[in-house]
Amino acid sequence: QVQLVESGGGSVQAGGSLRLSCTASGRTFVIYEIGWFRQAPGKEREFVAHIPWSGGGTYYADSVKGRFTISRDTAKNTVSLQMNSLKPEDTAVYYCARYLGGLRSDPRGYNSWGQGTQVTVSS
Repeated sequence: QVQLVESGGGSVQAGGSLRLSCTASGRTFVIYEIGWFRQAPGKEREFVAHIPWSGGGTYYADSVKGRFTISRDTAKNTVSLQMNSLKPEDTAVYYCARYLGGLRSDPRGYNSWGQGTQVTVSS
């Protein structure tokens, strides 16, 4: 088990950018595969992006492909989500979690969820 902490959320106008960070508390988590999910009020948790513990092989939801980029900074023990060309429908609480197995887009295959960080995109 590992404790994850999200940060970097905020408010931005449509078309703007934000960079979210997911940091492991107390240990290096380069060995863990990490996913980003988001959840808007009244909606189910939605897969956003996934990164394996080795280089390359990232995976994105179709709704964010080409706009969002997931990356890993080993020196900072951090996985980041760069979000560009933001849309109002991107508004949600964003969570990171550790991937255990199964479908990469299925939240049931993850644990060690962070507390979430709010992203609000206005038109």
